[in-house]
Parts: sequence; C-alpha cells; structure tokens
Amino acid sequence: QVQLVESGGGLVQAGGSLRLSCAASGSIFRINAMGWYRQAPGKQRELVATVSNSGSLNYADSVKGRFTISRDNAKNTVYLQMNSLKPEDTAVYYCNAAVVSFSATYYRSMELWGQGTQVTVSS
Repeated sequence: QVQLVESGGGLVQAGGSLRLSCAASGSIFRINAMGWYRQAPGKQRELVATVSNSGSLNYADSVKGRFTISRDNAKNTVYLQMNSLKPEDTAVYYCNAAVVSFSATYYRSMELWGQGTQVTVSS
C-alpha cells in the first residue's frame, strides 16, 4: 500500500515562515508529478504548486515569489517552503502525488492525497 504522510503545519504570525514536508512510502515504482493544494474554510480546494519528476515547476499566482516547492526523489519527498506568510494563506494544505506502484504481477498508476495539515497565519 502506498501512502503520503505530511508534516510541518502550524500557527505562525504574518510575515513568518513554515516548511511543509510530504513523504511517500510503500511499493513505489515511480512518482511523476507531486504538488501541494490548499482548502480554506468555505472555499474550493486550489492548486498551490507542483513539480514534475523532471523538475518543472508551477505556482499559483497568489504564492509566486513567496513559496518554493522542491522534491527529493531519493527520499520520495516533496517540500513546500512558505515565506512572507499572509493571513489569507490560512488553510488546510494537502500533498498530492501521481504514483506508479508495483507488485509481483502488475504496475498500477494512482493519484494519492495526504491527510492534510493545518496552516494558520495570524495577523
């Protein structure tokens, strides 16, 4: 079984920083794109940033210049460094990954989500 486990959320004052981590574990053959999404109360889940397995990056306009996504392929881990945080960044942050898992008899492509981690930015 393949799963994503997130860590690093918390409470921070406006202007502060946090770093989120998300590690994939299990029978992993390959991880394609990895990314972070967030969902604020009463709002739809939205893309924050993604990184492909070749290193191509994509950011939401609202976080460009403040957030940095990176990945460590050897550790099957994706990170989100969040600087200059604003109250409007408050949300539950979810890790996402496109994973190819394997067993003795097959390869299987799947999209996984982490359990979510709360980020709260106080003004």
